[in-house]
Amino acid sequence: MSAVIDRPAVLVSAAWLAAEAVAALEAAGFAVHCTSAYPGEAELLEAVARLRPVAILHRQGLINGAVMDAAAPALRVVARHGAGIDGIDIAAAAARGLTVTRAAGANARSVAEHAMALMLALLKDLPDVAAGMRGGLWEKTSRMTRDIEGMTLGIIGYGAIGARVARYAGAFGLRVLAYDPLLPGEGLPGPGERVTTLPDLLRQSDILSLHCPLEPATRGLIGAAELALLPQGAILVHTARGGIVDQEALLAALDSGQLAWAGIDVFAQEPLAEDSRFRTHPRIVATPHLAANTPRGASGMACGAAESIVAVLAGRAPALAGAIVVAGRPAPAA
Repeated sequence: MSAVIDRPAVLVSAAWLAAEAVAALEAAGFAVHCTSAYPGEAELLEAVARLRPVAILHRQGLINGAVMDAAAPALRVVARHGAGIDGIDIAAAAARGLTVTRAAGANARSVAEHAMALMLALLKDLPDVAAGMRGGLWEKTSRMTRDIEGMTLGIIGYGAIGARVARYAGAFGLRVLAYDPLLPGEGLPGPGERVTTLPDLLRQSDILSLHCPLEPATRGLIGAAELALLPQGAILVHTARGGIVDQEALLAALDSGQLAWAGIDVFAQEPLAEDSRFRTHPRIVATPHLAANTPRGASGMACGAAESIVAVLAGRAPALAGAIVVAGRPAPAA
């Protein structure tokens, strides 16, 4: 990272950023600074007060009004490293005339592949089978797994990731249903059949895969009542945002046998506590919010966020479609 102090600062709220994005920001005349891996409010406040960044490239932590005020008057842009913007106080940014951007779609391939990998691993009992092999078992005749072809996949959220999951699922012979009240029109812009109510989707879903943003309308969207509507023995795959699912209700559904398996990449509190049941539950395959962590996915998100910062500060529209979440006031003339 650049240590040049006479350049406008860009603060990355994480311990690292893809080298391509750092190079792009430095080539545009910015000095790039990083926080720790999971910065709390105190660290963010200290960093922005010290650096007075013109932009925050948000990966971890909460960018709230206090952090924005501590960076004033230099701060103009908060750019999200990814599509989800739940870690940014959008109302506070709008009230302060800041621009908020996101790298919409930049990690769609990586997250969709991870969701499919979890589905297949669970249906084929790969965690248990692999553990048995490590323990000396040979379960050739004593274990049966399930075919994915012919099952019904319910997708909640048909954006860039959900639509890509639908395409992958179709190639595996899954029937695809999708619920997304934010989509205009009656059909889907990709494969699958649109379902107009959440209960209708849940009742038909052998596998439920979540791809909606975390916002007030979706916080706690999947709770005990919703899990009870799924067919007994269904599978939940969650690669969206932790707050969408009631975690205690999910554990109860797994304990009771209502759900057969859950593959989960995101949690209400991250990092996940060392003693969390999500680490040890025999019917859960948990991964540490790494669905987008491929070289292409990480580079796409970082470069999309970096390009948005450069573009907005230069008075241009970002290249990524749908990047602008909040359009702030133009930067004052130099």
